[in-house]
Amino acid sequence: MKTIYQALAGLALVVSVNCAHAALNVFACEPEWAALSQELAGDKASVFSATNALQDVHHIEAKPSLVAHLRRADLLVCTGSELEIGWLPVVLRQSGNQKTQPGKPGYFEAAQFVKKLEVPTRLDRADGDVHPGGNPHIQTDPRNIALVADALTEQLMQVDAANAAYYQQRHDAFKAKWSAAIAKWEKEAAPLRGVPIVVQHKGFPYLENWLGMTEVASLEPKPGVEPTAAHLQDVLNQIQKQPVKMVIRAAYQSDRPSKWLSDHAHIPAVELPFTVGGTPASGDLYSFFDDTIARLLAALKKGA
Repeated sequence: MKTIYQALAGLALVVSVNCAHAALNVFACEPEWAALSQELAGDKASVFSATNALQDVHHIEAKPSLVAHLRRADLLVCTGSELEIGWLPVVLRQSGNQKTQPGKPGYFEAAQFVKKLEVPTRLDRADGDVHPGGNPHIQTDPRNIALVADALTEQLMQVDAANAAYYQQRHDAFKAKWSAAIAKWEKEAAPLRGVPIVVQHKGFPYLENWLGMTEVASLEPKPGVEPTAAHLQDVLNQIQKQPVKMVIRAAYQSDRPSKWLSDHAHIPAVELPFTVGGTPASGDLYSFFDDTIARLLAALKKGA
């Protein structure tokens, strides 16, 4: 009998330990927020990313697998600002998870905590894929990542109060390391200040604002609208009068428009990771910015 009691006591201890260390389930809409959530929550969280870096987050299918993952989530971490408007509401509704609905502690929108750029003065679908709250691609400025980290830590502490001290400790360590990394990146990227560029899609205003680059033109005639041959020719005519150093695009986009302009204008076409995992060398938040700056500097040198 003593052996049975010992076994039961041991089983109870195992269950108790497992419950104490049960992972917080985090559903992240984009890879950058999955990476940040893991940085802040460490081994206290199991993080799932609904999308990968080679997908256009505007156009995601609300698959049953996403619904299943969200149904189990304790915390939803997304960009917001209507970036996921085409699929997230459906996933939220079908999941039936009350913890992660808007207004609940388990719902977190990163874009609420940064100053948005390109906020439209009018709303008209004829203007293309324009977001009422401003451009949602906030992740290309590491200073925004720092602001989101502050707010996300508070949310983690609210959702999982038992581990609040742990999250605060993780946050403080991350902020110190991140601040040092930003200083390093800004020093390395100094030659990019004032550099004129063309973008394939208007997804880089925060990167441009941070590094001081100047956007001369976009290959898309309107946000989210594929470039026509006529518009590409117009851009080529424009930059012949107003020269640029490079044309940049996100890794998930087709390289055809950028390559056309590169071939005809004799400027480098640069593929940027845009988020964590967009290129082989951008596997985490730090290498995401390392690789972004390295690619821009290489193009600047090539186009000199």
